[in-house]
Amino acid sequence: MPTVSPLLRTVASYAWRLLVVGAAVYAVFALLGRFHEIAVALFLGLILTALLGPPTRGLTRFLPGSVAVAVSLVGTLLFLMGVLALVGEAVAGESTTLVREFREFRDGLDSIEEWLERPPFRLNPEALTDIQSKVGAFLSSHRSTLLSTAVSGAGHLVQVLTVLALAAFSSVFFLHGGDRQWSWFCSQLPEPARERVGVAGRAAWRTFTGYTHGIVLVAATNAVLVGVALYFLGVPLAVPLALLEFFAAFIPLVGSPVALGVAAVVALAAKGPFVAALVVALIVVIGQIEGHLLHPLVMSRAVRLHPLVVAVSVVAGAIAAGVVGAVVAVPLVSVVWSVRTALRAHAALNPAPTAGKGG
Repeated sequence: MPTVSPLLRTVASYAWRLLVVGAAVYAVFALLGRFHEIAVALFLGLILTALLGPPTRGLTRFLPGSVAVAVSLVGTLLFLMGVLALVGEAVAGESTTLVREFREFRDGLDSIEEWLERPPFRLNPEALTDIQSKVGAFLSSHRSTLLSTAVSGAGHLVQVLTVLALAAFSSVFFLHGGDRQWSWFCSQLPEPARERVGVAGRAAWRTFTGYTHGIVLVAATNAVLVGVALYFLGVPLAVPLALLEFFAAFIPLVGSPVALGVAAVVALAAKGPFVAALVVALIVVIGQIEGHLLHPLVMSRAVRLHPLVVAVSVVAGAIAAGVVGAVVAVPLVSVVWSVRTALRAHAALNPAPTAGKGG
């Protein structure tokens, strides 16, 4: 019989293991894809638990546990409603200004075209006219599609509200009895696995809470910087754009520049190319502050990932599950890596006993 090369045996043994792991990962993503609303709701519930855990524990010193949870959730809800009311008031207060500046923007398109036609751009004027005509033709030909999309948005709104309600509902139980639920889950496992699962769970939760606190602090800092800068530059909708920057910062490396790109477009429409250029410069400044100051100081303990790993994770998450995947990717990879590190350290400190030799 012909002998098989040891190298081929090794490659084959790893190949079938990779196939099994790939099939398992595919099955997990397929399952999450069918029940992605539940997965997103539980993820948001964990975020609420991580954020409200410290104040809830502080309130339990003076109030019963259930009352402390209720106070934390109601206070958070009132805070969010206040923020939304502030945004709505800002938009309503600047509606007249926006209408006037939109008309000026339409009138100023001709001057922008003339500016682009001059050196150093020397853009063909027929190209701009052709772009405008194509946009108008697209809107005319796809009017029914756009209307149906707007109508279906009501159904998506119901889904969003359902997910948020389930997230709040699950966070109530996580805050009030999360430790007891985890202890009960570990007690149902075989005894040899309980300690390892406990170590993995503690490492995962520690990393997740650290990431959540860090990313919220980074997002809030970015939002304040953007809001103050846009306010002093006279850009309209400074508050809503700052809120957009806050939520966009949850997508590392990508979200913040995209949100500031929207602010640059608004600045171009309202204040002209010079202010828009200042907003573009603001993108660079905030990127440097976030990358070289905030992330090393705030996120270093929770997320020990190379920037390339973060970038690949965000892109892979976006390809797999869109915006939700881009948001979830980095904390998921961070949790997996921290669990691996914790289990390796636990195994090194507690080596498995070796079987004794028979006499």
